[in-house]
Amino acid sequence: MIAIADARMDVEYEQPLSDAGVCATRHAWARVPAEPGPAERAALKDRIRALLKEKNAVMVSHFYVHPDLQDLAEETGGLVSDSLEMARFGRDHAAQMLVVSGVKFMGETSKILSPHKTVLMPDLDATCSLDLGCPVDDFSAFCDQHPDRTVVVYANTSAAVKARADWVVTSSCALDIVRALQADGQKILWAPDRHLGGYIQRETGADMVMWNGACIVHDEFKAFELEALKREHPGAKVLVHPESPADVVALADAVGSTSGILNAARDMDASEFIVATDNGMLHKLRTLFPHKRFIEAPTAGNSATCKSCAHCPWMAMNGLAGVADVLETGRNAIHVDPALIPRARQPIDRMLAFTAALRSGAPIAGLVPHLGAA
Repeated sequence: MIAIADARMDVEYEQPLSDAGVCATRHAWARVPAEPGPAERAALKDRIRALLKEKNAVMVSHFYVHPDLQDLAEETGGLVSDSLEMARFGRDHAAQMLVVSGVKFMGETSKILSPHKTVLMPDLDATCSLDLGCPVDDFSAFCDQHPDRTVVVYANTSAAVKARADWVVTSSCALDIVRALQADGQKILWAPDRHLGGYIQRETGADMVMWNGACIVHDEFKAFELEALKREHPGAKVLVHPESPADVVALADAVGSTSGILNAARDMDASEFIVATDNGMLHKLRTLFPHKRFIEAPTAGNSATCKSCAHCPWMAMNGLAGVADVLETGRNAIHVDPALIPRARQPIDRMLAFTAALRSGAPIAGLVPHLGAA
């Protein structure tokens, strides 16, 4: 039986008119770097290439950052991927310096997995509404209210929250891990994204209580607008990230992480797709599948008071000039309390071991200990 979430912790994270607001996105938009001209762009890329060699560094970029940062990462032997593969790649790569283009929890995860490496980010203020909306003291109190539950947190959280968890998951592996926990009879405390948690609960039937967070990008997608767009493009397949609201997910032909969306676009028999995730993803989709058409799913629209209009303002803070600057100066290094690292690493290592076994076809039963409360 699916257990309806019988407990939620509400933390206000959106106060757009107040300087005290935790998630005042206008400050992030004000920090978005200006687009360089062609000559400046070429010069910055050449400078970054030289600095990467000089510093024994590698770029690790998320699908949602500027196309320049995606392309340059791949051109220089780095990676463009989702947060799971970013974590794995940074851990396993020989480079002693990682330049992570994304948001802060991604840099922290890299540092937790590679504490001996230098991890730099173009802007340390590039954060995430899910991370901001799940402060560790409040989250720990929520966990203490449910001591019989296995604590599963999304990767979009701080190092301190990860240290309070039994498992860390990303959207590409969350379903598989929760299914395994549910099959083992474990009850779940999930945080922080309520939409992703609700999707997992509906798919697995797991007994889950949930933190009440949301991504400000995916939370804006609107089912009634999506239905209207589908009528305009009746042959299009709809690809939806599970951080989206349930009524948007219900309209999907495929639901998945950023990597899952890429795979669906590759495998599905369609030439046109409507994509409900951060519009930074469209660059990779259009690069890999130039013969297919990708349409951005609608939010409330640019004329409304949306906070992102389908693009994360913190992802947008990453730029070529920032990458060049941190490589040159060593500024914006990620620091995680060394005392926190062993506890924060444990649930991440569980995730990486589980997904590696899943990919290789190895048994996973021994990888799901009955942990109880974190």
